Amino acid sequence: MTFPTTRPRRLRMNEIVRDMVRETRLSPEQFVYPMFVCPGEGLKREISSMPGNYHWSVDMLVEEVRSVKSLGIGGIMLFGIPEKKDDRAGGAYDDHGIVQEAVRALKREVPGILVITDVCLCEYTANGHCGLVSGEEILNDESLELIAMTALSQAKAGADIVAPSDMMDGRVGAIRKLLDANHYQNIPILSYAVKYASGFYGPFREAADSAPAFGDRRSHQMDPANALEALREVELDIEEGADILMVKPAGPYLDIIRMLKDRYPHPLAAYQVSGEYSALMAAGQMGWLDLPRTMMESLIGIRRAGADIILTYFAKEAAKLLR
Repeated sequence: MTFPTTRPRRLRMNEIVRDMVRETRLSPEQFVYPMFVCPGEGLKREISSMPGNYHWSVDMLVEEVRSVKSLGIGGIMLFGIPEKKDDRAGGAYDDHGIVQEAVRALKREVPGILVITDVCLCEYTANGHCGLVSGEEILNDESLELIAMTALSQAKAGADIVAPSDMMDGRVGAIRKLLDANHYQNIPILSYAVKYASGFYGPFREAADSAPAFGDRRSHQMDPANALEALREVELDIEEGADILMVKPAGPYLDIIRMLKDRYPHPLAAYQVSGEYSALMAAGQMGWLDLPRTMMESLIGIRRAGADIILTYFAKEAAKLLR
């Protein structure tokens, strides 16, 4: 039928009707809030390139996570800023490392909060790379043991989910094998299965103090021009035991999110990364964009593309609006 019989605007004229027929919905429990924990006490230090985000000492982190939980947010993702770094990323798998201590404190003080831990070496190596290095080569196989040891140490501390982000080949299998051998077979792995070598990570590098001292990460992170490669990466991670898959960044790769959602039954996460957050924040602060409106529009777009879980630095602000 054609106009005037058919009038799509009939379902848009009234807010109650618009809500009733809305196809895509957001809720706070779909969000995971990334947070940065550092040594010290009483510290809440704003990250200059990510306004509204902070380095938290463990005691202050506990208080903030209580607030996060009260908003109904699904969980948090922890990134650690160690006291010192070395060539073998010792702080990553130290049972008394900063993330491990934070996990214990959260599990003790904020019962019921879901704690996901990032598993990578870049925050802990003196050179800022995601694995061991020989010359200017990032070593894949030699790094797997340390990556798996990091996941095991975090699981021992009480992490609910471990999330390898390093993009070394075989790391999901190495983690699964070591966790199972130590009776942590029930700890899920959220794999950064499709992680692109993106320019949108810039603010995070400041936040995590993880900028590489030389070269870049294109030897192991994916080429932004490639889509079919994402299918191969996902299939390998599924074979190795990944329980949840993730695409990173989210906004520039909505087509990849949709492609994976249409092909695989696994839960799918997407990470709205630091550069996506900071770009919207800057435009909002300059008055160029309506920040609350564009924030929610960006999150709805990620959800509409097929993400079941959204990691976002907007988690608190979005949860407040949704409530």
